[in-house]
This record gives sequence, structure tokens and C-alpha cells, in this order.
Amino acid sequence: MKKVKIDFKNKKSVLKLVYNVLLYGFALCGVLIIGAWAFYQLGFTKNGGGVDKNNRYLADVAQMQKEVVKSQVEMDREMSENYIKLAALSKFYPKNANLILQGLSNSNGSINLSQMLAAAEIALKDNKDYQDFIKLSKELTSNVRANSNQENAIVWMNTPEWEALKVAIVKDKKLIDSAARVTGVEPRMIVGCLVGEQIRLFNSKREMYKKYLGPVKVLSVQSQFSLGVNGIKDFTAMQVEKNLKTASSVFYMGKEYENILDFKTSDPSSERINRLVDYQNHYYSYVYTGCILHQTKKQWERAKFDISHRPEILFTLFNIGFSESKPSPNPECGGSHVTVADKVYTFGALGFDFYYSGELAKEFPYWEKRFKS
Repeated sequence: MKKVKIDFKNKKSVLKLVYNVLLYGFALCGVLIIGAWAFYQLGFTKNGGGVDKNNRYLADVAQMQKEVVKSQVEMDREMSENYIKLAALSKFYPKNANLILQGLSNSNGSINLSQMLAAAEIALKDNKDYQDFIKLSKELTSNVRANSNQENAIVWMNTPEWEALKVAIVKDKKLIDSAARVTGVEPRMIVGCLVGEQIRLFNSKREMYKKYLGPVKVLSVQSQFSLGVNGIKDFTAMQVEKNLKTASSVFYMGKEYENILDFKTSDPSSERINRLVDYQNHYYSYVYTGCILHQTKKQWERAKFDISHRPEILFTLFNIGFSESKPSPNPECGGSHVTVADKVYTFGALGFDFYYSGELAKEFPYWEKRFKS
């Protein structure tokens, strides 16, 4: 009887001990939870941050977008240095250089090259190879004398004829764009043919320049052996029309183009000439030009030769005509010889110079694909 009583007492003590442990344990947890909450609310867990070590440099980069009046010498120097840096970046980090170029092409002027290069250089300030490359490049170019007259490297583009011709071409932008849309040809390709023909014309007949292009900045329209602003011969125009309708022709552009040159009268011969020699509206000159380019491209494509990426060949073939268009693996640039500023060029080379020069790129931008189908 006595033994049972002792066990009961021991059991009671154990329970009391467990109770106290749990009680004080829960109390301690409560204190810790309340303490953690207070620690958080008082802001002790927040990262106070700090001023970036490149803060002043970053601010300077942002200021580069502000318009500052600079002399031509300063702008030329800045441009030269930027190109050196871009070349260095493309050598060491081509991905970054490509991203910068893509960014600029989609910026609409909201950011400039100086800013993007300066931002990239933050990560390269300790890159010795990059910095040495920049330094060496600047040393090599520092003694090179810049062209102080702002002349174009392409000699014929320094002539007064070209300055006047640019104005005249832009006046026809809407017509050229419309014809390009109808024929599925990049507008710049049509302009390449126009440039070659107009320069050939004004340099072979100086009186035309004095009468039309120089004083009033308008394109010359031919009305004898060749017709219109692009000098398209009557029989060439007739072949273009036939190619549009003949599905079996190697020059056939496709069903969607069959009716773009349909006549509105019962006298096609007169209507054709009137279309091309219209002094006020050169639309049809550009449509025939677009068709010739597209049909020639189709001919070569069917012969398993892609010349869509060879504008100089297409300009040459436009100049020499359908009968001389003979698909081959190694086409050659050429065509009529044109003398400009005492230097002889071929028709194809004149178009090539214009096409890749960047001149009038705002008005006639480069398409991703030169032909639409």
C-alpha cells in the first residue's frame, strides 16, 4: 500500500515538471515572436543601401542626351571616337556591339551611340586588353587628316547634279512607294535604276540639267527612243505587259500581278506612251521599272540562281534589257558607260553606289527582303 502511494507522488512530480517546461517554452516562443515582429517593424531588417560608386559617371551618361551646341570639328571627333569604341567592342564583345546597333535602329532618336557605348564601358574600365586596343586605335587615327570639306567618298555624289537630283527624287516618293507596293519590289531598288538613268541622261545632255534639274529640281522625262524618267523603250514595255499575263513565261511574276498594267482604253499603243511620258505623273515609269526588276529576278530564280541580293546585277540587267538577261552562276556588273566628274562608271555601278551609300535611306529605307511575293 505504501509503495503505490510513493509511485503516485513521483508521477505527480513528473507531470508538474512537464507542465512547467511546456509553459515556459510557450512563453519563451511568444517572447521571441513578439521580439522578431518588433525588430522587423522598427526597420532593423531593412537594407539601407548606399550610393553607387559609379553614380557620377551614370549621371554623366544620362546628360549626353541633352542637346549641346557643338562645332563640326567636335562632332567629327566624337563620331570618330565612337566608331573606334564600337569597333573595339565588336572585337571583344560582339554580342554587346550587335545589341547596341539593334537598339539604335529602333530608338527613333531617343538614345544615342555615345550613351550606349559609355554605359557598356562601365563594365570594361578594368579590362586592360580593351583599354589598350582603344588607346592604340586612337594613336593610329590621331594623325589622319579628316576631310575638312565634308566631301563624299563616292566622287560623283559631290556633284551639283546629285544634290539637285536628290531633291527631285524625294518629290516622287509617294509615287515610287506606290509602284513598289504594286510590283512587290523594294522602293530603293526602283530608285537605284532611276539614279543611274537620270545621271546618265543629265551628264550626256548638259542642257537638260541647266533647264530642268538645276533650277527647278525636277526629273527629266524622255519622249523619243526611250520613254519616261527611267528611259524604258516601247518594245520593253510591251514585253513587260506580256510577261505579266503569260503564266508559262520564265519572267512570270504570279497571278496577283497579272492586272497591274491593264489598259483603260481600246488604244494600248497610245495609252502606253502617254503613261510613260506623262510629265506630271511618273507612276507608270516606276511600275514598269518594278516589273522589269521583279520579272528578271524571277527568270534567274527559275534557273536556280538567286540574284535578289545582287542589286548591281539587277540594275545592269535593267539597263541592257530582257534579251541580254541570261542566267549564269557568275553574273557581272556593267551596262552603259557614264562619265561623271571626269570619271567613267557603268550603269550598274552607279546604282550600286547609291544603293549601299545610305543616301536617302530615311525616305527609301532598306527592306528585310528586296522582293515580296
